[in-house]
Amino acid sequence: MKKINLKMAATVMICGSFLFSSCIGSFGLHSKLVSWNQSIGTKFVNELVYLACNIIPVYAVCYLADALVINSIEFWSGSNPLASIGDVKKVKGENGNYLVETLENGYSITKEGETTSMELIYNKELNTWNVVAGGVSTELLQLNNNGTAQLNLQNGEEMTVSLDAQGVANARHAVGINTYYASR
Repeated sequence: MKKINLKMAATVMICGSFLFSSCIGSFGLHSKLVSWNQSIGTKFVNELVYLACNIIPVYAVCYLADALVINSIEFWSGSNPLASIGDVKKVKGENGNYLVETLENGYSITKEGETTSMELIYNKELNTWNVVAGGVSTELLQLNNNGTAQLNLQNGEEMTVSLDAQGVANARHAVGINTYYASR
């Protein structure tokens, strides 16, 4: 009888975590495992490691840990416990390479070979993104609760855009950027 009650309690807890969290989450642990697997060698080595990680249920354990624990923490706290704070990525730009470091509340961007940097900082209380350069902070945009964002343009004007493809197109048109990037 106790075994049946224990199994029933475990089943109810697992189902409850899915029903009450409403969290898709970023699946950071599983994504890191996939990225690691894709970076270790040729496609044949990657496939062998992939198969091995499925036989020894590494993928399944990571996915389950993400679904039950990490994504629930991310949903309720608003931050991902596996965020890569301090990671630096090299990004190729029009005028050279840039180093982008992940901060706790945004990003620090430095042109390769230079010492001055610019930071993009998210203010959680005000729901704004700000640029900080030379010790001066300037608000770029404020995210509104109605699915729009208030942009602060270079000429001092403000513009409200929707948070969808049309809103991005309107914002690009307003700031004079006609470059579009494909996402994967």
